[in-house]
Amino acid sequence: MQQTIARPEGPRPIIAGRWGPVRGDVRDPGFQAFLLLWACFTVAPILFGVDKFFNWMTFWPKYLWVGFPHFFGHVSSQDFMYAVGVVEIVAGVMVFLLPRFAPYVVGCWLGGIITNLVIISAVRGGHANVFWDIALRDFGLLLAALALARLAVVYAPNPFRRATTQPDGGRVKTDPGPRSTTRAA
Repeated sequence: MQQTIARPEGPRPIIAGRWGPVRGDVRDPGFQAFLLLWACFTVAPILFGVDKFFNWMTFWPKYLWVGFPHFFGHVSSQDFMYAVGVVEIVAGVMVFLLPRFAPYVVGCWLGGIITNLVIISAVRGGHANVFWDIALRDFGLLLAALALARLAVVYAPNPFRRATTQPDGGRVKTDPGPRSTTRAA
């Protein structure tokens, strides 16, 4: 006697959150890329933000142009990095909660980091004690954050979309967006 396991057709939500399920099938490579980038851009900023307080990985103030803390009065480089750490932790939490919108914030933040590294490297000149390689790596991260934002349009729920009443019993559902085959009445 043989048994056949029937798989339901269509995408199956695997993560259900406050604003609805994440739409996608784990067999879909695009959805896998979304999950990978979503996890990385959630965890990495939080870990690096926490490290700004402890300097376990590196001494973070050495990557800061000395002019930036002076824009805010007489602030030490380490105190400035504490604020950077808070921003990075908040950015990681935002990516987890709002994967459609927060990657753009992270991309802007990475643009600021790239600007800082380019200023330091241009001021120092030469090939010693410059951070061109780190600026290039952060540019790659900026592109990955933008890719996450684009993938999130397809796979992540939109918490700001209004709920609609469907004809199947009057239950309220979240409108899935432009890819929906059902029309709101």
